[in-house]
Amino acid sequence: MSTLAAPAPALAPRRAWLADLPVLLVAVVWGGSYLAAKGITTAHTVIAVLVLRFALVLPVLVLAGWRRLRALDAAQLRGAGLLGLVLGGIFLLETYGVVRTSATNAGLIISLTMIFTPLAESAVRRTAPSAAFLGAAAVSVGGVVLLTQGAGFTAPGAGDLLILGAALARTLHVLLMARTGSVRDADPLSLTTVQLGAALLLFAVLAAVPGTGAAPWAAAADFGPAAWAGLAFLSVFCTLFAFFVQMWAVRRTSPSRVSLLLGTEPLWAAGAGIALGGEHLGPLGLAGVLMVLAGTAWGRRAAG
Repeated sequence: MSTLAAPAPALAPRRAWLADLPVLLVAVVWGGSYLAAKGITTAHTVIAVLVLRFALVLPVLVLAGWRRLRALDAAQLRGAGLLGLVLGGIFLLETYGVVRTSATNAGLIISLTMIFTPLAESAVRRTAPSAAFLGAAAVSVGGVVLLTQGAGFTAPGAGDLLILGAALARTLHVLLMARTGSVRDADPLSLTTVQLGAALLLFAVLAAVPGTGAAPWAAAADFGPAAWAGLAFLSVFCTLFAFFVQMWAVRRTSPSRVSLLLGTEPLWAAGAGIALGGEHLGPLGLAGVLMVLAGTAWGRRAAG
């Protein structure tokens, strides 16, 4: 979840790279998060894993920002709570999706958020996107079509469609963040804490509903060392570390530079899936990877 801030003063090249490296590391761990989630989650344990992932990190955020958290007013709490429910929906779609598709597909399909968001903003503002941006969107969508074809042209799998839904939900979240007036001036740490708390509440309620999968404590009892390491990676690095690095980085470099570095996430997702997960794309899939990466990079420039 990125945080907007005023542009920071220009840094010397060496200092700029020192600020860039932690942000690039966030993109790397986010790219690896799809493979990690796939490794410790089954369709029966999705909600349990999400409860555990958020329950591990939320107390740290509460303790770190307790004073500012108490300063939020009722409207800010309601706005952040609504955003948190949408965030919870995003994680549900992503996690159920990655169980049913490859980590490579998940990381690349979710990158379509960078195309969907400007398109949605244009629709809300009733302004036409540029021809260059529409071209970039077409290239990205064509790449996803190729990416999701394994041995030939078939219908995308259920996991691919769930990840596509997560990309659309991410777009909704961005639009709500921009248009929910009560949260615009809220402290970013407090806003994130409330959102994660609301998402955790959603997961806990779903976990209590019969037939929604394993209970969190039952899933935790079945975890071995490798599964606990995967959960710690998702909680500590992909959630806690990633948030604090973004908060730190936007005060030392520009938000656009942070966004550009985080935009390499799909590349790392594909690399992790192929190198560590043993995933194989085939010629069509590799062509799709190149088209998605080229389309999203072109789209970011055209939207800027």
